[in-house]
Amino acid sequence: MAQPDRAYFDWNATAPLRAEAREAMLKALEMQGNASSVHAEGRRARAVVEQARAEVAALVGAQPAQVTFTSGATEANTLALTPAIEADGRRLIGDQLLVSAIEHPSVLNGGRFERVERLAVTADGLIDRQSLGERLNKAEHPLVSVMLANNETGVVQPVREVADRVHAAGGLLHIDAAQGPGRIDCNINALGADLMTLSAHKFGGPQGVGALIRRSDIHIADQVLKGGGQERGLRAGTEAVAAIAGFGAAARAARLGRDAEAKRMESLRNRLESGLLAATPDAVIFGARAPRLPNTTLVARPGLNAETAIIAFDLNGIAVSSGSACSSGKVTPSHVLEAMGHNLCAKSAIRISLGPKTTENDIEKLLEAWLKVAGRVSTLVLKTPDKALFGERGPYGGPKRTFVGDQNEPTITD
Repeated sequence: MAQPDRAYFDWNATAPLRAEAREAMLKALEMQGNASSVHAEGRRARAVVEQARAEVAALVGAQPAQVTFTSGATEANTLALTPAIEADGRRLIGDQLLVSAIEHPSVLNGGRFERVERLAVTADGLIDRQSLGERLNKAEHPLVSVMLANNETGVVQPVREVADRVHAAGGLLHIDAAQGPGRIDCNINALGADLMTLSAHKFGGPQGVGALIRRSDIHIADQVLKGGGQERGLRAGTEAVAAIAGFGAAARAARLGRDAEAKRMESLRNRLESGLLAATPDAVIFGARAPRLPNTTLVARPGLNAETAIIAFDLNGIAVSSGSACSSGKVTPSHVLEAMGHNLCAKSAIRISLGPKTTENDIEKLLEAWLKVAGRVSTLVLKTPDKALFGERGPYGGPKRTFVGDQNEPTITD
């Protein structure tokens, strides 16, 4: 349970368990029976799993048969990223995987592919259309993986456009949609995706359960976990009934409450960003010119050390992060910002992500702490041409800087 004197701003790392999910899990934990058993107890467990499957399918506009439960998005990504993707016994793709450079590590690692190429992104964090076009022209029936929304910047990719281009080139598209549910539309058909992965704990379900959603005619012929015939032969292992029940309940709640909650979060995020820039005019917001999730802000102030800042925020009763929480608790330079060309700020970025329980008081508390933590940082005067490093409008849509000299090393001035 959250401490009353603290404000939680790390929803992109994990969302607190929804009340609906907790209730569904407690009921499932009281049940007996293996969901694969044919007796009454087993049938009751199976009914819980299938009800959850239907709710997850409804969340993304799919049919229940298209949903395969896994232990999380990492496993679902690994299951999806294989050359052994078939339809009617016919292999659909070649042996090449194209991934955007800002993907989750489980995608960047390539799953079961040996040939993996990274696609460039722009300074705003969007897929570089020229890079995509060049790679598609050279590849033969590739699988392309582009995340729906980035977990660090919140930037939402033009997935439908990417899907059309990939399909025109004879390829298939996989999207990691972990950050989407409850915030933006995740309809797999509207997006044009062939494969989609989800993670329950990103939108209020339990940790340790996720799903792969496949186009109805797609079959994966090379399973990651082999054994029993669970999940229609795609994922061996006894289903975690309680976790799946919580997943389904969270999916339903996220679907029904999305529009109103997204609007509320966007209003709070805009108030937050206005306050950050008013307090520290040289602060910069990453991806500010691109479509973004309504709950996500990635902010930096030149000279700020993210690791030190996160500890200072924590001591002030505020939970924030420096980006992805998938590196064993390490605070490391953001590979996302480096891919966007913002190397000099990759160690100073703070991710602030909101959720259904975030209040106006939480925003004010964070802004007060921001003044304490970031307000005393020295100004960074870069010796690098503004346009060359950040583009026409300055870094990440923020104000222009003063630049001196022609070297690439920064100078700190009080």
